[in-house]
Amino acid sequence: MQFRDLQAQYKRYQKEIDAALQRVLASSRFIGGKEVAQLEAELAAYVGVEHCISCANGTEAMTLVLMAWGIGSGDAVFLPDFTFFSTGEVVAFRGATPVFVDVDPVTFNLDPSELERAILKTIHEGHLTPRVVIPVDLFGLPANYPRIMAIAEKYDLLVLADAAQGMGGHIDGRRAGSFGHAATTSFFPAKPLGCYGDGGAIFTGDDGLAELLKSLKVHGKGENKYDNIRIGVNSRLDALQAAILRVKLKAFIAHELEDVNRVYRLYNEKLAGVVETPVIPAGYYSSFAQYTIKLKDRAERDRLQAELKEKGIPSAIYYIKPMHRQGAFAHLDYNDQDFKVTNELCDRVLSLPMHPYLREEDVERVAGALRTLI
Repeated sequence: MQFRDLQAQYKRYQKEIDAALQRVLASSRFIGGKEVAQLEAELAAYVGVEHCISCANGTEAMTLVLMAWGIGSGDAVFLPDFTFFSTGEVVAFRGATPVFVDVDPVTFNLDPSELERAILKTIHEGHLTPRVVIPVDLFGLPANYPRIMAIAEKYDLLVLADAAQGMGGHIDGRRAGSFGHAATTSFFPAKPLGCYGDGGAIFTGDDGLAELLKSLKVHGKGENKYDNIRIGVNSRLDALQAAILRVKLKAFIAHELEDVNRVYRLYNEKLAGVVETPVIPAGYYSSFAQYTIKLKDRAERDRLQAELKEKGIPSAIYYIKPMHRQGAFAHLDYNDQDFKVTNELCDRVLSLPMHPYLREEDVERVAGALRTLI
């Protein structure tokens, strides 16, 4: 059993993917070109925004937006404490200060009430200027953008939506990637929409921001790549990855999102009363980058993970350490008591095999093992 079965996906779409790769090889246009331009247009249309700017990976997508916004030393950027390291890394990389915020115990996403508390505390201390909020669409579930955007407007903050795990999710029909002043995603292979290497994209309805990002991602180019009008970076999605993503986007829209939600419903049905299962709020739709359960405590979680492994059932822990406890941020001296929910989640969460090609008998095998072991 695979935790996320990319082989099953490839076997189903091998003919289309191989043909797409051959098309690029025959063209010998490996950077930029038709495949990248068409993918950007298709993604923008799917998400529902004016602009999609592809780049090398999801981390650089966030970095590029922060560069374009001029975020740097003395600026405070607010983000959830329960997330992958890159969301905080890009802030520090720009010389700004990440301000970690505890999360909601049900959705695992940024808690809007805790966000406002952190903003007010930062203003009161007076050392940093609040500038940006980076909500994360954790495990495929969009963050609470209606409340977050209202808070951001109240305190004049920009919102950068980290939809690396959220592509395909939506709130009342509005898709992940369309929230905030800009949004980013990752095409890492294990993501809901992934390529066969690294890749990322930025989404925005801001024409000026889009043009600036297109310059920054190619060495600060002006009219062409030999006309450099600002300092930028080299962050481009290659044509082979774009061709693969165009095939996979069609499958993603046609059936993968519904199939992964079918698996979610099966898991919830078979694990009812056994463990705490994911909760999707009314009006929300998740793309289920992960299916994550909560156990009683770390001891039970670690025991179950070991015993599942013995039965040939893979699992993973996202995330085993809060952001505020990462060694890279030790100098920021956070109060551990400000992150009670995150601290608890890091001890209790366990993610089970989850992908659109998981069969009902596989779900029953996992659920049956859990029913026996707990």
